[in-house]
Amino acid sequence: MRSAPWSSLALAAAVAVSAIPAIGGSRQTVRHPAAHRAYLGCDSNNYPGDAALPALRRNFSFVGYWLNEPPGGASVPWIGKRARMVRAGFGFLVLFNGRLERELQTPAHAKQVGSSDAELAVHTAIREGFHPGTIIFLDQEEGGEMLPDQLAYLLAWIDGVRAAHFRAGIYCSGMPASAGKDGTVVTADDIRGRAGNRDVSYFVYDDACPPSPGCAISDRPPAPSESGVPFTSVWQFAQSPQRRQYTAACSATYNPDGNCDPLGFDRPSALIDLDSANSPDPSSGRR
Repeated sequence: MRSAPWSSLALAAAVAVSAIPAIGGSRQTVRHPAAHRAYLGCDSNNYPGDAALPALRRNFSFVGYWLNEPPGGASVPWIGKRARMVRAGFGFLVLFNGRLERELQTPAHAKQVGSSDAELAVHTAIREGFHPGTIIFLDQEEGGEMLPDQLAYLLAWIDGVRAAHFRAGIYCSGMPASAGKDGTVVTADDIRGRAGNRDVSYFVYDDACPPSPGCAISDRPPAPSESGVPFTSVWQFAQSPQRRQYTAACSATYNPDGNCDPLGFDRPSALIDLDSANSPDPSSGRR
């Protein structure tokens, strides 16, 4: 997500040690809690191609599935691919790209756009074969404290999705951002605190090392709660391209060009963001 070409979670004290292969053949040892099962997935702006699915499935339990144009995209390459992904054994992280603040004029206008986008998201999800009860995650690219028009858009979208008997999720920052004289704010906390009693699932990004292990595949991926956002169900812990200002401590896990390509596929179609989730099907999209 954001600009990725192939884009786009109190545990027991006992820990297990897992060896994680890093880019370039070296290995890192990363400690994860032993009492919690997390599932590894990935998200990408581009469909990787049918030939890549077996290798991806050997490593990933679920994939991101875009219902509209991903950030920076001009097409929707995932449309029509759901049946193939089901046959290949993948779970789903169903995604809908939301609006940037500059596209929203006033809270009243933002509410109208949010309702319209919710209708489009649900219509597309049904057309793609997703059933009511599926969680659709709205991609909120901009972090920090939500402005009034952003909040109006988000809440209208959430309400519209829920009214159609789908479940609403938000993809947003799990990283502290400047809040001026008030110090810092985490976007996920801000949205959750202002969403009232709405039932919303959270998919947060935080690629800073730590807590992220970097662009590394493990059979024991970090639990979403290790992101520092305890209520999140999905955590995006590595991004393509690498954000070097946050990833100096795990830079060796990324390709020399700064991208996350843990399976060594030909670029650019193989660049991915890495995710962990509490479920192998975090959107409940296989039904």
